[in-house]
Amino acid sequence: MATIGKQIADFFAGGSTTDNDEGLRGLFVSELQGMYYAEKALVDNMPNMADAATTDEVRQAFQHHLEETRGQVTRLERIFDSIGVSADDKTCNAIDGLADDADEVISSTESGSLTRDAGLIIAAQKVEHHEIAAYGSLHALAQLLGYTEAAQLIEQSLQEEKNTDKKLTQLAESFVNERAKAEGKNDQNYSSPNRLNYYEDDNNGRSTVGSESTSGDRSGYAAGANYQSGSAMDNTTSYSGSGSTDREPMQQAGFSPGREGSSGNATSGGTLGV
Repeated sequence: MATIGKQIADFFAGGSTTDNDEGLRGLFVSELQGMYYAEKALVDNMPNMADAATTDEVRQAFQHHLEETRGQVTRLERIFDSIGVSADDKTCNAIDGLADDADEVISSTESGSLTRDAGLIIAAQKVEHHEIAAYGSLHALAQLLGYTEAAQLIEQSLQEEKNTDKKLTQLAESFVNERAKAEGKNDQNYSSPNRLNYYEDDNNGRSTVGSESTSGDRSGYAAGANYQSGSAMDNTTSYSGSGSTDREPMQQAGFSPGREGSSGNATSGGTLGV
């Protein structure tokens, strides 16, 4: 077998020795096994995140991606089959650590708060960025090794992860972060959105939401700024409040997108974070 130095030299020279291909194939299979472990672990962990979410929008986002993740597990099994390898997994320490981070968010935030939703989105986007990096690398290796079918299947999962990351950014920017910020003001007229007495401040032009409001009607959340959350009716989501406009909901998942967001960029007025 060629030395590691020879394999690296052949790789960067554009050469493709049999030994080098075998080394890369072993790396490809190993990374594939790590992703197989990761996706199955997420299928187990994501329902906890959905159950812990405060708003229907965030809950639906996790539920929607849970179904995608189940499909990605099946897709990975097809990839193993396409290269003639039995589906198997190996421990992925990275995903285990990210799952622990999500559990920490749940245990350290108040139930029914928008701060919890903001934290859950951060945790979810950490996972998405890990998966984007992993699938992107697998796609490059599959193309290099001539695994055409595997590359096509990996590309499908990669695009799903990118889309999910983008939707989470839009969801955070549309209302979650603003309301989490309002919670942090400790305004005596504000209570967590799982309660029914929301903002009442006539001097600032805000009106009281009646006690008949429920968690299913997101107009009950007050942000202290220009937002009122939309409530989904007839497959459309309406927003009211100065500076807000009607927006179309994210297809299937109940997202309420704001401006076009970049990956991992949903911090209010900032360029980094959720």
